[in-house]
Amino acid sequence: QVQLVESGGGLVQAGGSLRLSCAASGTIGSNNFMGWYRQAPGKQRELVATISPGGTTGYADSVKGRFTISRDNAKNTVYLQMNSLKPEDTAAYYCYIVILRQYWGQGTQVTVSS
Repeated sequence: QVQLVESGGGLVQAGGSLRLSCAASGTIGSNNFMGWYRQAPGKQRELVATISPGGTTGYADSVKGRFTISRDNAKNTVYLQMNSLKPEDTAAYYCYIVILRQYWGQGTQVTVSS
């Protein structure tokens, strides 16, 4: 069984920063894609960032240059450093890991005030 636990969300003013963490536990292995989605109320889920087992990253256009995804394979943890936050970044953020299928965390709320 795979479990993902996110942390690091909160309330921040526009222009501020937050760092999200997501720790995976269970039968993980070492070669797994991981990433982050977000979903704002009334909007579709949006893929924010991805990272391959080797560290190759990908980002949504809306966050390029502001967000950075990274991982610590020894800790089975993925991070999302979010800088220059905007009110439109307000959403619930969910991490995922791919092990034959996607597993999801419970989500962490990020609220950016203007």
